[in-house]
Amino acid sequence: MLLLAACLLALLSPLVVGRWPAGLLLHRWRLPLLVWATLLLQAVILEAPLPDGVARVGHSLTYLAALAFLWLNRRVPGALVVGAGAASNGLTIALNGGVLPADPDAVAATGRVESGDFANSAVVADPVLPWLGDVFAWPAPLPLANTFSVGDVLILLGVVIAAWTSTRRLGRSAEPEPGAPGPDGPGPAELETAEPGPARPDAADPDPARRRP
Repeated sequence: MLLLAACLLALLSPLVVGRWPAGLLLHRWRLPLLVWATLLLQAVILEAPLPDGVARVGHSLTYLAALAFLWLNRRVPGALVVGAGAASNGLTIALNGGVLPADPDAVAATGRVESGDFANSAVVADPVLPWLGDVFAWPAPLPLANTFSVGDVLILLGVVIAAWTSTRRLGRSAEPEPGAPGPDGPGPAELETAEPGPARPDAADPDPARRRP
């Protein structure tokens, strides 16, 4: 929830200076259903009473779906940075049995009490790649107190890049294409003059003395 809220704030951040992320919101995404399917599956895994093994495998698979979406849309600014963060989290989760390992001190700083139910992030005995797990804390009593990882930071950074690239002033219409006429006059293409062609053979000679009788 902490990462989701931070990404939402990043998307809305251009509004502070009177701009909006037009390049991101107006982009024609490829297979956007992958994102919604990933979010829905993660919600089911965290909330539904699934067998532990099913939840762990499903949690790992959600990152494969997210990475597939990001690869299909890799030309979007910031998508590869988000992909690097998702790959970092996904790899660490896969190597630790479907759970992102959390630092015990970071968990204690958030005031979170772990239960016996499945959690996408938890303290793991002998974790693999522990420095890529949830080693940072957004501590209590701050709202949405939780732990986060290096991968989460990369994901947020990628969203910031995507949100601030190709922003547009609020209330401004779409930018004209290069060479197209704008509201202040013709575009550059319309100002080009045609090259002069060859002189006509019957053109009048300006010198009267050279005219034929």
